[in-house]
Amino acid sequence: MKRFFDGYHPEASRFFDEVMTGEGSPRPHYDKLLSRFGQFSVDDIKARREMVNIYFRNQGITFTVYGLEEGIERLFPFDLIPRVVPSEEWALIEKGLTQRITALNLFLHDIYHTQKILRDKVIPPELVLGSPHFRREFVGVTPPRGIYIHITGSDIIRDGEGNHLVLEDNLRTPSGVSYMLQNRQAMKRAFPVLFEKYKVRPVENYPQELLRTLQEVAPQGRANPNVVVLTPGIYNSAYFEHSFLARQMGVELTEGRDLVVNDNMVYARTTRGLERVDVIYRRIDDDYIDPLMFRPDSKLGVAGLINAYRKGNVTLANAIGTGIADDKVIYSFVPKIIRYYLGEDPILQNVPTWLPGNPSDLKYILEHLDTLVVKAANESGGYGMLIGPESTTEEQERFAELIVKNPRNYIAQPTISLSRHPSLFNDSELYGCHIDLRPYVLNGKTTTIVPGGLTRVALKRGSLVVNSSQGGGSKDTWVVDE
Repeated sequence: MKRFFDGYHPEASRFFDEVMTGEGSPRPHYDKLLSRFGQFSVDDIKARREMVNIYFRNQGITFTVYGLEEGIERLFPFDLIPRVVPSEEWALIEKGLTQRITALNLFLHDIYHTQKILRDKVIPPELVLGSPHFRREFVGVTPPRGIYIHITGSDIIRDGEGNHLVLEDNLRTPSGVSYMLQNRQAMKRAFPVLFEKYKVRPVENYPQELLRTLQEVAPQGRANPNVVVLTPGIYNSAYFEHSFLARQMGVELTEGRDLVVNDNMVYARTTRGLERVDVIYRRIDDDYIDPLMFRPDSKLGVAGLINAYRKGNVTLANAIGTGIADDKVIYSFVPKIIRYYLGEDPILQNVPTWLPGNPSDLKYILEHLDTLVVKAANESGGYGMLIGPESTTEEQERFAELIVKNPRNYIAQPTISLSRHPSLFNDSELYGCHIDLRPYVLNGKTTTIVPGGLTRVALKRGSLVVNSSQGGGSKDTWVVDE
């Protein structure tokens, strides 16, 4: 252990380290892992790295990173040192996420029906009704079985004291689960002996659980419902995931041109003729899903799909209009949403958030741009963000203008010292990288949370940006039973 980790400095006084305590000793659930890694030579690590690279290359495990001069398609960056989560810690995360998703589903049903939470002034109505993701066309429309959120990927971080905080909720088309599954397969090939040391809970059954959930939310009366995955196509950054999940579930991967609506029913064009479609796991945003309802220039969607959806003849997962619940401004009200609908205190807390629409918050934000993180309310993937401590004066001035011009479109948060985890680069260099965790929640007749999730890693030394679209990577996440 000492031979391998001697060069690692956790900087525990500045960041919560997932592996080492402030005194520099391993946390109990990492003892066996570090002991085993300590027996590997640099050549051993290099051989295992090459094994993983070959596996990823053969599987076509890629992600698109926009803006790179050398090309946008690359192998998904993977760190060989897994993250270990003890079962009692995971139990807290599971309970907190189940509470959160339950409340958000009730919130969505309410705002698309009676809007009681707005009339009770728990949330200012203009923040909901003025959001670009609030779909007025669906007020009064109830999705099959009353479920809006079927697949969720909430991002969880730890602050300097080790407390779990929800950074944001991804309720529209959360991505990354295929990398979670492939990371596990890569680790089993590269380090099979490690799995003999731990009782690692499996994640491999996620595709079957996803298919079961999608079938459960099919329109009433449909025996053996037919499920398809709807992708924007091969040029989408997450196309690998779309095709992977369709293949693993044993369902058709379709594009908009493969589906047709006839008499408010959705059909897939196949070599056997038209086949009725009951559930669409869509990876296309609302705006592009039906050119007759939203953007008329969309070539990605299916003309007439929304009429079929409104009639209750097809389920869209996730439902149209869920984006309002992962609007970053609405995120700041989730603790109140939980208390309002469930009468409970949040199990997982939010990151403190300032809203520029409040005059006092705006004043504070403009005076502290050099210390805050500013985010566009409806951007994702790390876009539209200012990290104050890493920004220039010019960038701060530009964001100040944007905020003043459109305060509803921004939030500000303190710069959280995300927890760190030792990561291995160049097969010999070991240093702490900031990480977060994206567990995946499936919501059908019951709520299922895959034990683990995707741990994302900020690969650039000192960076706080873990998003894959910004060049971040990932590592395998082990929920372990002692």
